[in-house]
Amino acid sequence: MQLIDTHTHLYLSEFDADRDEVVNRATANGISKMLLPNIDINSVKQMLDLVSRYPGICFPMTGLHPTSVKEDYLSQLDSLEKLITENKIIAIGEIGIDLYWDKLFVKEQIISFRRQIGFALQNKLPVVIHSRDAFPEVFSVLDEFNGQKLTGVFHAFTGNINDAEKALSMGFKLGIGGIVTFKNSGLDKVVSAIGPDNLVLETDSPYLAPVPHRGKRNESSYICIINKKLAELFNISEEKMAEITYSNSVRLFNL
Repeated sequence: MQLIDTHTHLYLSEFDADRDEVVNRATANGISKMLLPNIDINSVKQMLDLVSRYPGICFPMTGLHPTSVKEDYLSQLDSLEKLITENKIIAIGEIGIDLYWDKLFVKEQIISFRRQIGFALQNKLPVVIHSRDAFPEVFSVLDEFNGQKLTGVFHAFTGNINDAEKALSMGFKLGIGGIVTFKNSGLDKVVSAIGPDNLVLETDSPYLAPVPHRGKRNESSYICIINKKLAELFNISEEKMAEITYSNSVRLFNL
């Protein structure tokens, strides 16, 4: 059984003490690939160092996270755009709009989101979308690119069934992680309604650890827990669930 963690911030300091052990636990549990979303220009070196350290296991993305959009966002976008031509980047992400933490730079977030979608289209890459308290705003920007064959994933999806159907109609997959194991999240009902062919697995580690590790540091080996939960929801074997999401991920990210 092979699995892919399509979203892990393995380069963050939370893993400095035991990063090799974390990777070894993941591969020992069948997680053969770990995809690394970028946050801003300052996280690029750590991310690329991991790609060099774990070739064929870690794969890089580049993007300016919406909560990292500040006064210097234009210069950051210029630097990140250059990285795409200099490295084998598999996706643009994570990008999007976040109205939960801070609304001070909403206009700049939208400008950044729009420009980075342009990066993706120019380079024929998928996008990894962060949307928090911002589905209408995100869909509004995506509508501007209708018909341009934009693909990608709604990372850490927590929307309702209408949001899910809208995302799927636009050609996106949904990234499902530890939240689906939370008792009152309601995500299990949404996921059950849309089917496994529309999903990819992710941890968002070190964040959002699944039950029974909720509240602790998340890591890629916990993908097995998410896979098991989804297999139960769809009443299929864990092996079949892994096969479906592995194939979805390989196609989406051209791995």
